[in-house]
Parts: sequence; C-alpha cells; structure tokens
Amino acid sequence: MTVYTHDEILAKANELAKMLAETEEVAFFKKAEAQINKNEKVQKLIQDIKRLQKESVNLQHYQKFEALRENENKIDQLMDELDAIPLVKEFKQSQKEVNDLLQYISKTISERVTEAITKDQRVLEEK
Repeated sequence: MTVYTHDEILAKANELAKMLAETEEVAFFKKAEAQINKNEKVQKLIQDIKRLQKESVNLQHYQKFEALRENENKIDQLMDELDAIPLVKEFKQSQKEVNDLLQYISKTISERVTEAITKDQRVLEEK
C-alpha cells in the first residue's frame, strides 16, 4: 500500500482543479458569464434588484411592512424578467452543470475513500 503525504495529495488536487477549469462545462460557463457582464439589460436588472434589496433591508429595519411587501413584489417581478432572458437561462444552466460536476467528483472521492477505509477495516478484522 502506498502512503501519500499531504503535499502530494494537494499537488494532485491542484492538478485536478486545473483539469476541471479546462472542461467544456467551465469554458461554456465562462463564456456565458462574460456575455452576461456585457449585456446592458441584464446588468440594469441586476442593479435594480440590488438597489431594491437594500431598500427592503431598510424598510424591514424601520418596520414599514406594507412598503416592504410592495418592494419584495417589485424584486420578484424583476427576478422573473431576468430569469426569462435566454442568456440568463443559459448561464444558470451552465452554472448548474459545473456545480453538478464538482459535486459528482466530490461524491466519488468520498465514496472511494470510504470504500478503502471499509476494506482496510475488514482486512484488519480478518487477521
């Protein structure tokens, strides 16, 4: 059985991270993100939502609940408008695919480590 150091494992993790950063999913995500950052309509909607969210915090602090409810409705409308933009849909889908890939890798590593530990425990119990 080979025993690895923390430094060796971190080196492999960095190598894996570099590989992941160069996948089709990440490339598409980066492209979609760049397009969103350049899109004036999307950026205006995001700015409006952030402004309204700050207003909501203040309205809640001053217990202006009716105005808060109206503000939250405006935020919901802007979010719906934002989510309806095809570019935003593509970005969110690519973000989901990258996250799914990362979760799959993390789950796979966790399962393999657990399997190795279980196997080693069985070997020790048999002795």
